[in-house]
Amino acid sequence: MSTKNIDYDDLQDIVASSDTGGRDPDGFPKKLIAGVAILWSLFQLYYASPAPFWLQEFLRNIGLNINVVFDDTKARSIHLAFALFLAYLSYPAFKFSPKHRIPLVDWVFATVGAFLGAYYLFFYDGLVTRFGAPILQDIIAGCIGIFLLLEATRRSLGLPLVVIAIVFLLYNYFGQFLPTDWIVSHRTGSLSHIINQQWITTEGVFGVALGVSTKYVFLFVLFGALLDKAGAGNYFIKSAFAYLGHLRGGPAKAAVVASGLTGLISGSSIANVVTTGTFTIPMMKRVGFSAEKAGAVEVASSVNGQIMPPVMGAAAFLMIEYVNMPYSQLITHAFLPAVISYIALVYIVHLEACKMDLKGLPKADEPKPFLNSLIRALGTFIFLCVLYFAVDFSLGWLKNVTPNYAFSIVIVLLSITYLLLLRRVAQFPDLEIDDPHSPVVVLPSAKPTVNSGLHFLLPVVILIWSLMVERLSPGLSAFWGALSLIVILLTQRPLLSFYRKQNTFRSDLKQGWKDLVSGLEAGARNMIGIGIATATAGIIVGVVSLTGFGVQLATIIETLSMGNIFLMLLLVAGFSLILGMGLPTTANYIVVSSLMAVVIIEVGRQNGFIVPLIAVHLFVFYFGIMADVTPPVGLASFAASAVSGGDPIKTGLTAFSYSLRTAILPFLFIFNTDLLLIDVGWAKGILVFITATIGILAFTAGAVGYFFRPNKLWESVALFVLAFALFRPGFFMEHISPTQYQFEPVDLMQQVEKAQTGDTLTLKVSGLNPYGKQIEFFAQLPIAEGSTGEERLKNMGLTLFEQDKPEGKELVIDAVEIDSTAAKAGLNWDQVILNGSVPIKDALAKEWFFIPTLFLLFLLVMNQRRRPQ
Repeated sequence: MSTKNIDYDDLQDIVASSDTGGRDPDGFPKKLIAGVAILWSLFQLYYASPAPFWLQEFLRNIGLNINVVFDDTKARSIHLAFALFLAYLSYPAFKFSPKHRIPLVDWVFATVGAFLGAYYLFFYDGLVTRFGAPILQDIIAGCIGIFLLLEATRRSLGLPLVVIAIVFLLYNYFGQFLPTDWIVSHRTGSLSHIINQQWITTEGVFGVALGVSTKYVFLFVLFGALLDKAGAGNYFIKSAFAYLGHLRGGPAKAAVVASGLTGLISGSSIANVVTTGTFTIPMMKRVGFSAEKAGAVEVASSVNGQIMPPVMGAAAFLMIEYVNMPYSQLITHAFLPAVISYIALVYIVHLEACKMDLKGLPKADEPKPFLNSLIRALGTFIFLCVLYFAVDFSLGWLKNVTPNYAFSIVIVLLSITYLLLLRRVAQFPDLEIDDPHSPVVVLPSAKPTVNSGLHFLLPVVILIWSLMVERLSPGLSAFWGALSLIVILLTQRPLLSFYRKQNTFRSDLKQGWKDLVSGLEAGARNMIGIGIATATAGIIVGVVSLTGFGVQLATIIETLSMGNIFLMLLLVAGFSLILGMGLPTTANYIVVSSLMAVVIIEVGRQNGFIVPLIAVHLFVFYFGIMADVTPPVGLASFAASAVSGGDPIKTGLTAFSYSLRTAILPFLFIFNTDLLLIDVGWAKGILVFITATIGILAFTAGAVGYFFRPNKLWESVALFVLAFALFRPGFFMEHISPTQYQFEPVDLMQQVEKAQTGDTLTLKVSGLNPYGKQIEFFAQLPIAEGSTGEERLKNMGLTLFEQDKPEGKELVIDAVEIDSTAAKAGLNWDQVILNGSVPIKDALAKEWFFIPTLFLLFLLVMNQRRRPQ
């Protein structure tokens, strides 16, 4: 297929059929879909805002006892009702189904689905009183509701998630009939049990996943839709091209940056490919990239938008619930791997351009000397740092001096800032959407391009400031960001006309209103698939929690891996890839995390490999995302090939090879949690960032086969080894200067007494797991304060005694205090301590190994640079 055969409408059909529904009815149904979508957006804004509490207080003051505050369960029910209603009206049942009218059966399914989705709203009091004992009405409603949910999933997301959900439901029912000695057998499979879990309680369909979609995800998707309607998408693309397009292989580098920025406003990798790819792919082909490589660069960079904070394809908000971690802390952990992954992708593009001796596009103005550009960039950075501290100090001072008026003062200051930014923007022409197929393409000048959309950065700053500095909830932060965008959509055109002295106020105001209405509709329609996906994925979570399948799966993978940690991680990565194929990001993460995260934790504990929970969840998330690239199901690759005219399978394979640097990162941060900035200070964090960046560049050069010159085989191997040493220096330093001292149980008291407070005590323990199976596992707990070893152990919640055995004495846990450090580490009474270890105080820091590694890398660079091209 040639790119000339693909026009804008065809590409929008690709996005619509995947993200917003392929049906476009005429007349009243079209208006109804738009109206219901807008109503959904307004409800979510109302639910996320402080307005319900203000309104409730006002009604009480005037004597009206009306409840206008929705609790989480009722809000989830309304959320699902909207999603089901719009899914049946927007998505045709089959490819041959009518697209310009809605059949009667779809009207029936939409109405019944909305009613059953809102079941909690209508029968809330009865459901609360009979919690755990569903009546016949509940069972009938649950059966029909699950059927309609699965059919809506098939229409909006395809068969993969439906098949997985059905398999788990069948396992839930028939698993009770399996022989008791089978690993996967269970005893909780009656129809009443299943419906109660899935539709009546908040452990299944209406569980955490749908709750996160309701509280957080919708507002961020709406924020992206409004930002796009305001014109930020074109602004990000043009700015990236203005700064990077003139470099070697510049359009491809600009595509990477533009897709990363577009990831802020798009939760869909397919929409990201189509939005940026229609402009970037033809540009990449113009400077010499093949159709497949151009499409692959766009696919890899668009899919990577899902791992880039602050949104991470909505998975970030699920993680804060599953990992029980503040949002700001989660983003801190996820930031470094995402950034170095993007740096590596830019470097891949650079190396490909060097190999093919490609050039950039001509620039409209003369490029400034590198030193001048560096000084300007440094000056801008210093200015932003000073501005940040000034604003932070000012806001703190306002809150202390005028606590009752601080909010109003901030609103006034933001309004003044907005007006000043628009005054600056008005001095430059509006950005036009260029035709990338035109015969001559000259890159835009950087100054007018960047200045033409400065006001788009204000809502992004408000969002990130609310999340990271004010530490507001993600939902409330997105609400304030969305509210600022509503103001921008309504006012930017009239104010720009005023500053430019143009007499178009009425038409500009009308166009702003149209953009706002269109943004509210687009935000809701983009959420249909996500809302349906989170509800359906809740079925899988409900089955896992009801049957304990996660622990059973851990046993299976432990048997297959034979206790080898690396093999276990490879198996988990493979399962995550398979489970993630064809699933949208949100459902993808729910499925792989509910099944695979517990596997790494359980198998790791039993083999002395204890990993922070956030590292485990990021590991399975990364490999679930990789399924978006992996042929033959990589939908983003098919969208890119439709734009580029290349072969979709070749595009997918090339994109997969480009994404190898993303696939290697999860293994690295599992073994070296410094990459997630866990318990890392500023100085060490900067060192980790620098060395990790050099390491990913070395790995990329080895994978591509080109560094400063084409690599010889030994050079590629050396680059891989040096990259590994930069990512995991402890692997080598452990042989030079061990960091742990192993001791026998009889020495436990003495070693605990000698250790420093806060040091990590690691114990190998034998005992029963929660399911009655005899296992050996490792537990880690920080050493508490105390004057003796016995006192320290008691402060950790641990009481021990020695027991005589024919083979000698053994140290047994006599008691574990509830909710103590020892209890949280998984220790319990009657477990036997087999051995332990404590840190060695004078061990050399693993970072010393960076010095010889960097020196060897320098020698390799010099060796290549001496070699002729």
